[in-house]
Amino acid sequence: MKRNGWSEKWNQTFPKTEAEIFKEKGNAFYIKKEYSEAFNYYTKAIDACPKNASYYGNRAATLMMLSRFREALEDSQQAVRLDDCFTKHKNAAALLEFEKMAEYGFEKRDFRKVVFCMDRALEFASACHKFKILKAECLALLGRYHEAQSVASDILRMDSTNADALYVRGLCLYYEDCIEKAVQFFVQALRMAPDHEKARLACRNAKALKAKKEEGNNAFKDRDYDAAYQLYTEALTIDPNNIKTNAKLYCNRATAGAKLNKLEQAIEDCSSAIKLDDSYIKAYLRRAQCYMDLEQYEEAVRDYEKVYHTEKTKEHKTLLKTAQLELKKSKRKDYYKVLGVSKDATEDEIKKAYRKRALMHHPDRHSGASAEVQKEEEKKFKEVGEAFTVLSDPKKKSRYDSGQDLDDDGMGDFDANNIFKAFFGGPGNFSFETNSAPGNFFFQFG
Repeated sequence: MKRNGWSEKWNQTFPKTEAEIFKEKGNAFYIKKEYSEAFNYYTKAIDACPKNASYYGNRAATLMMLSRFREALEDSQQAVRLDDCFTKHKNAAALLEFEKMAEYGFEKRDFRKVVFCMDRALEFASACHKFKILKAECLALLGRYHEAQSVASDILRMDSTNADALYVRGLCLYYEDCIEKAVQFFVQALRMAPDHEKARLACRNAKALKAKKEEGNNAFKDRDYDAAYQLYTEALTIDPNNIKTNAKLYCNRATAGAKLNKLEQAIEDCSSAIKLDDSYIKAYLRRAQCYMDLEQYEEAVRDYEKVYHTEKTKEHKTLLKTAQLELKKSKRKDYYKVLGVSKDATEDEIKKAYRKRALMHHPDRHSGASAEVQKEEEKKFKEVGEAFTVLSDPKKKSRYDSGQDLDDDGMGDFDANNIFKAFFGGPGNFSFETNSAPGNFFFQFG
């Protein structure tokens, strides 16, 4: 009670000056983050008492919250002139320096540097929306969408009409390939600030990207693969910064390219998609299928292993096993290639192919050739017989096609000549006759 009584007596004896009343009102508005009102009252305090350093210091702090840094620096410098112990001048100078560094970093697309500068600046001006927005925009450009959206959402909770925050929210959605929702935020930002150039450009790019991608998809559905390929190519030029959408465009173009039998280009497109988004499973699957079509089985196995380790589904396991089987089969003799027939050749086609190849490589045909040529042709003659032995026997062919080993079927001790004789009906049914010129011959069947 005595203390309260003394305080009342003190106030009656030494009433607060008008400047102090203005300052206190300014403090109250500053606490409530109503910085424009706080600025007005600090200005009134300065007008009433222009020699008080603390008034300039308070107004400098308010100006920093309003992002009017050069004015804040002027007030801070005036505070130092009035009281050389005043320290807020250093804060204003530091903020200006961080802002300058951030602007330079943004021009050079060094977004990490900008985020660092804004973090330092926010240590001095923790409520500054301008710093927060710049930080959030750079976080979005770095692909740190969750952090960027968190910063923008905090601002929108305090000010739902903040065009910069609406733009950043849209930017995050745009870069996450949620283009329709992104356009809604860009449009809303432009309603709040019709001259917001960044929102206008982003909105235009988003609409163009969405339209061009849909044109490509429709062309693909109509099986116009050339048109789809061209439309996806055009879409890729719209915005190089949109990583997720561009990864999908590369993969879509790869799919169209594969339909056009541009397998090498399709593989390159898939690799570009994976470079942009290394978790893009669809791109790995598309590239693996292209490798399979090109019979590059080791590469296909590597991609399917990546997919299966990421998503252990039954389908991915089957794809991996198929690629591993084809890889195993590719490391042994390809009997279909030896005979020059397709893998779905009929029994008659296999017989005709054997007849042609066996006669072509029969040792007697090359009896007048060099020892080296005779040795090579004898080897091919044996391979032709070996291929026919397997592919003409339904059980052996089935085992061969399924990738099973055939060593247990006595493949190592067969005689190609016996197969030849059996096929052509035994000795005496044909003969090779050659003239003096090597390689000139004809067949005489009995």
